[in-house]
Amino acid sequence: MRIIEGKNPVIEALRSDSQIDTVLVSSEMSKGLLNKITHLAKTRNIPVKSVDNKALDRLSENKRHQGVIAEAREYEYKDIEYILNYAKEKGEKPFVIILDQVTDVHNLGAIIRSAECLGAHGVIIPKRRAAGINSVVAKSSAGAVEFLPVARVANISNAIDELKKKGLWIYGADMNGKNICEEKFDVPAGLVIGNEGTGLGRIVREKCDFLVSIPMKGNIDSLNASCAASIIIYEIVKQRGI
Repeated sequence: MRIIEGKNPVIEALRSDSQIDTVLVSSEMSKGLLNKITHLAKTRNIPVKSVDNKALDRLSENKRHQGVIAEAREYEYKDIEYILNYAKEKGEKPFVIILDQVTDVHNLGAIIRSAECLGAHGVIIPKRRAAGINSVVAKSSAGAVEFLPVARVANISNAIDELKKKGLWIYGADMNGKNICEEKFDVPAGLVIGNEGTGLGRIVREKCDFLVSIPMKGNIDSLNASCAASIIIYEIVKQRGI
């Protein structure tokens, strides 16, 4: 069972195709929000149960359930082909975010949120030494994880090779890369974001066709992984005519 907690994540999960068994709501929830959740659940024949806050606290993983928890089936990871087909169905050049050992669940959720909001077609994460999809990621993504396909692969380097064979050009975010404002992104693209502390791994960096960086002006010369990802994602989709 997968726990989805928080107002926005639960509402977005109800709006998506996520397989939800039950929605638990606090007996203290406001009438307006209760009506909205009940209506969404009713359209999908999902039962809504009223419980006290102590019951929600026991189930909650991040202790920020905001009075509502959905009990759902385990997250269904997609594969790379699914992501590429998603882009094809939309009639768009593929744009995939690849995460090289991003370990912080909040960063993962924030990146998924930016990727979904700005029009990327999917995110690829490794199975080992990296964050996976859980309730904290769902909440940090504000429910975006319910709409954007996420693939989980055994080896990121092999995934990059597969994307290249499918015609994608791979851009790696690296402090020594070319200024993103001077790069052209009007091709099928994969953007690689590295680990929060060490950046791109050596092998992954060598697999990239291009390295790109964000121009800096302040005294601090680096950005949080999710912030950097959002800026580069925006530059890519802006060039594509967001």
